[in-house]
Amino acid sequence: MKRRSVLLAALAATAASGGTAMAARNPSASDKRVVVYYQTQYTNGTYVSPLALTERNTGVTDVLVAAVHLNDLNGPYAPVHLNDDPPHSAKYDRMWRDLKTLRGKGVHVLAMVGGAAPGSFTRLDNEFDTYYPLLRDFIRQYDLDGVDLDVEEEMSLAGIERVIGALRADFGADFLITLAPVGSALKGGGNLSGFDYDDLYRSRGADIAWFNAQFYNGWGRMNSTADYDAIIARGLIPASKVVAGTLTSPANGGSGYVGMTTLKSTLRALAAKHRAFGGVAGWEYFNSAPGGTAAPWKWAAEVSSVLKR
Repeated sequence: MKRRSVLLAALAATAASGGTAMAARNPSASDKRVVVYYQTQYTNGTYVSPLALTERNTGVTDVLVAAVHLNDLNGPYAPVHLNDDPPHSAKYDRMWRDLKTLRGKGVHVLAMVGGAAPGSFTRLDNEFDTYYPLLRDFIRQYDLDGVDLDVEEEMSLAGIERVIGALRADFGADFLITLAPVGSALKGGGNLSGFDYDDLYRSRGADIAWFNAQFYNGWGRMNSTADYDAIIARGLIPASKVVAGTLTSPANGGSGYVGMTTLKSTLRALAAKHRAFGGVAGWEYFNSAPGGTAAPWKWAAEVSSVLKR
């Protein structure tokens, strides 16, 4: 479960193969995804730049800037927030410049929408015509490569299908649409999203680039391949579309952190078992072990050393 931003927490209160629309984005056997969630842009008043991810040649493929929220239009806050502030706030100017630089180096930059602070997807579900244009215009303004839909509240299947369909229609075949379910939701178990992911994949699999499945906080583990294997064994969602999400530091909330030695062993085994293994996603960047806040880029470099062979 993603960390709830302080201000917004207070507010809240098509084929089984996935089709061919996103084929150009799927990694080869030697080019797995290394996904980094980037939510903490400031720590103790100091800006956290993501530029080291390319300057250090870490092998990162995707950076997901988090977390975007759609607020009540009748409330006291701006309709679109990135964490505690509107995305156009001056505090984010350097971040947007840095993310543009990453894109110039071939890294995809996506926006994570939703997470632990509820409301965004309820609004998209119940008042689509009012709130979807806010999301669409935000994506256009910052020229993003895609969105990560992290639905951690009740939403209807029809509602999430409508959002995905509108994104595909508005942004075309190369736009990356990912989702971030808890790991168990992809094997018919516990779920935070309301809708059934099997049903969603059957109806919209061709439009979903991949899932950043959360294998932590009791929804799965990365101390072995067992939970990931169970998803693939069902035969519905291919390994190319399941990216294994893990905590990058024991300080990042919840439970289920796996140290780097164990994580690399699990990733190595997954890559050997599943030729099209989708890769790994880390929550989150700023304090990633083993480098910590001084060198958070080392996490991506370490996992890439296993996956990019």
